[in-house]
Amino acid sequence: MIDGSSSIAKKFNISSLVIGLTIVAFGTSAPELIVSAVAALKGSTGIALGNIIGSNIANTLLVLGIAAIIYPLIVKKDIVNKQIPFSLLAIVAVGILINDFLIDYVSPSSLTRIDGLILILFFSIFIYYTFSISKAKEGVLEGIKEDYRLSGSDEIKTYNNFVSIGMIIAGLVGLFLGGRWVVNGAIDMAKFFGMSEILIGLTIVAVGTSLPELAASAMAAKKGQADMAIGNVVGSNIFNLFWVLGVSAIINPITYNLVLNIDMLILLAITILLLFLIYTGKRNVLTKKEGITLLVLYICYLIFLVSRG
Repeated sequence: MIDGSSSIAKKFNISSLVIGLTIVAFGTSAPELIVSAVAALKGSTGIALGNIIGSNIANTLLVLGIAAIIYPLIVKKDIVNKQIPFSLLAIVAVGILINDFLIDYVSPSSLTRIDGLILILFFSIFIYYTFSISKAKEGVLEGIKEDYRLSGSDEIKTYNNFVSIGMIIAGLVGLFLGGRWVVNGAIDMAKFFGMSEILIGLTIVAVGTSLPELAASAMAAKKGQADMAIGNVVGSNIFNLFWVLGVSAIINPITYNLVLNIDMLILLAITILLLFLIYTGKRNVLTKKEGITLLVLYICYLIFLVSRG
């Protein structure tokens, strides 16, 4: 999928950042969409919400952490100044819409179909903006590239359009089936041990549905496609909150357990931390040390979830 997307990006003068934020993000968010939609239909709101929040936390800490450890990630100004702040907006928007009890004193809190439509509208704005920036001229951080000897990382092999589309479709199908099999097996195993739906959603299901993001970002990092690796994660996080959660709420209103507010605050904090790490140290680069920091934080988060029960 990475190779096919990169080939199309080069042929049609679409930046790899935009491809990562759209096609790749759509594909790697497919498992989250399937799991959350099915969970919403069955009334398993703990899995539906836990999956989305947990996946975004896993994307930011686990996926970006591993990708940065594989290869230092150059972060372009568009991601720092626009995409990550947009993901912060997504977290705040969902937090406001979902906390009926704290704001309107209505119990239980829930994400209604109208809330879902509002999230879809936000998503439409994001998609419009993403394609509009593809026309803008992208700045290249030549000094940082030279420091990390990334010369040649922009060399993208091109295929004919039929082959490229076939590669993307094959990659998406593989990601879809793989994510579905992993999640189904994990849910059955977790239920066998009597775990709560929220814990299942935040841990096993979240990691399972984040495996496509991990595979795509790790491969992109290995190929030196930092735009694809980071754009995939940031785009997937925005997709999960606006698109996946919006569609799930439209299918069936989702009841919200206020205990998840802690996890929403953690998601907000680590997104702000990501900006801090990018700005400090080697500016506009997510280094291997910072990748290890993100990975350690994710392990700490898992320990917190297990201790919370």
